[in-house]
Amino acid sequence: MNKLSHYDETGQAHMVDVSAKPETRREATAAAFVELSDAVLEALPANPKGNPLEVARFAGIQAAKQTAGLIPMCHPLALSFVDVEARIVDGGVEIEATAATTAGTGVEMEAMVAASVAALTVYDMTKALDKGIRIREIVLLRKSGGKSGDYLRQRERP
Repeated sequence: MNKLSHYDETGQAHMVDVSAKPETRREATAAAFVELSDAVLEALPANPKGNPLEVARFAGIQAAKQTAGLIPMCHPLALSFVDVEARIVDGGVEIEATAATTAGTGVEMEAMVAASVAALTVYDMTKALDKGIRIREIVLLRKSGGKSGDYLRQRERP
């Protein structure tokens, strides 16, 4: 098993030195699901705060750019692309966030933060209708680039 990279030989947490790594194109996509009642789903278009899905998209994009300020050992990255999609599906809102850069480290955390904040924004925009909203299944779907290569999440069986 590989060792955790954010700890030194004494067990102290530290930021990984990526200065010797080659800059390559890195991309990652993450997802989150916001479980909503039928009543909340029906009310989405008439939300007095605005379109929750569009506000969630913007919040996710903004959050991806702030990842290094939120996660202590993340490197600040110049992102070349961030996209967040929010779709109404049976039982809620499905969120997918993609981040890309050319750097010496990956963008998995930026994609995960974007998906998480977008999901939290849907909650914020709809909580007046239902306090029982659940955010679940925040996962990395895929990543490409870097030393560890490509990753594609296997579909889970129902």
